[in-house]
Amino acid sequence: MNGERTIRFLLDGEVHTVAGISPTTTVLEYLRERLGRTGTKEGCAEGDCGACTVVLAELAASGIRYRAINACIRLLPTLDGKALFTVESLAPAGGELHPAQRAMVECHGSQCGFCTPGFVMSLFALYRANRSPDAEECRHALSGNLCRCTGYRPILDAARRMYEYPDDGQAAREAGLPEQLLAIRVTGEKRLNAAGQTWVAPVTAAGLAQALASRPDAAILAGGTDVGLRITKQHEDLPEVIYLGNVAELAAIAMTDEHLEIGAAVSLTDAFGALLAEYPDLQEMTRRFASPPICNAGTLGGNVANGSPIGDSMPALIVLGATVMLQGADGARSLPLEDFYLDYMKKDLRPGEFVAAIRVPRARPGRFLRCYKIAKRFDQDISAVCGAFAVELDAGRVRAARVCFGGMAATVRRAPACEAALAGTGLEPAAIGRAIAALATDFRPITDFRASQAYRLQVAASLLQRFANEVLSPAGDASVWCHAG
Repeated sequence: MNGERTIRFLLDGEVHTVAGISPTTTVLEYLRERLGRTGTKEGCAEGDCGACTVVLAELAASGIRYRAINACIRLLPTLDGKALFTVESLAPAGGELHPAQRAMVECHGSQCGFCTPGFVMSLFALYRANRSPDAEECRHALSGNLCRCTGYRPILDAARRMYEYPDDGQAAREAGLPEQLLAIRVTGEKRLNAAGQTWVAPVTAAGLAQALASRPDAAILAGGTDVGLRITKQHEDLPEVIYLGNVAELAAIAMTDEHLEIGAAVSLTDAFGALLAEYPDLQEMTRRFASPPICNAGTLGGNVANGSPIGDSMPALIVLGATVMLQGADGARSLPLEDFYLDYMKKDLRPGEFVAAIRVPRARPGRFLRCYKIAKRFDQDISAVCGAFAVELDAGRVRAARVCFGGMAATVRRAPACEAALAGTGLEPAAIGRAIAALATDFRPITDFRASQAYRLQVAASLLQRFANEVLSPAGDASVWCHAG
């Protein structure tokens, strides 16, 4: 087996081999404490500020794919078979600056400098992925990086300026990257044992099922955006971790005439790309879900499996009639996603089972869909309320309605009384009024630090009114959508 007790990744064009280190060591910790690469900073240790941003490169169908990720919640063994770029990688000692670095200097994009390496790495990822981004694409690429000196304008200037410079030096250093990645690709299951911890990384779904059957209490790791916080914030000792990121079957996206199937190891970035191609009206949800580094690491399957009542993907998936595909050593089964959630953070998941995929029905004519997120910040914030709405119209009347909210109950949940009030109507004001009144029957939301019960009910009513207005008037007159004022 190819280096089964070691991990190998590329760093500055050289194969870097790691053995005998705790498998729950974060990339940030390893870079700073073992390699002395202190350009990568720790600001929040939860993937929120972007000071720790690094870039991973890996083989994809289209060639080499470069993506920014948060080193503070990324576990070191997940680098296996990939190439890592830190801010030190871009301008070796005595070498010329990368265009992203040069642009930051010339546009005066650095103030105190603490966040600057993270911004540079997000710019580097953008430079590699998009040769002609517009202003909004530049802003989105940097949405996972916070500047405490509030110096965003010159940084955005740098995002545009960097394309004026050639990157011959970095391009030359990366010339052999495809062949190098092929040489260290992961071909078999990896098992690491160090510091009293075990790491198992199967490469097949059957191997994953077997690993879970023998280690039912192990932490299941996909993108690490949740498990990483258990390590950095809750300081949990995870004696056993099973990683599903190397399972090829779970990393696939498939399309049939009936549904879109997204594997549990597919990143949010790729899952959202597939969903948007089928359902463009999910743009707001996918844009505001999380920053690019979080979406590049996290998975749709992980968000569904986590089952948080404020998980933003589930309301939209539920109104679309999504199915969750489950697999274990005893076989496979499927459930409507709405039936998967039993109570607060409790799922219909048998011992040894894992989420293998999510199936979403294909779009069909006559169905109108919207998903809205309400939070205190536009970017990088958790929802107070997330509402999703889907209606099928026949001759201007509602043939079927599905309404689902996150943040309104112990689980993401549909609103049956509201749906019944909408059925058969033409979404006229009186019908919407009855449906709004029914929301108070469907939900008794809590008051917490994100929002009060009254606010949540008011927002839910406003979002339903907004949806009705947008269905009746596709141009969407924003002056009339807010029911609550």
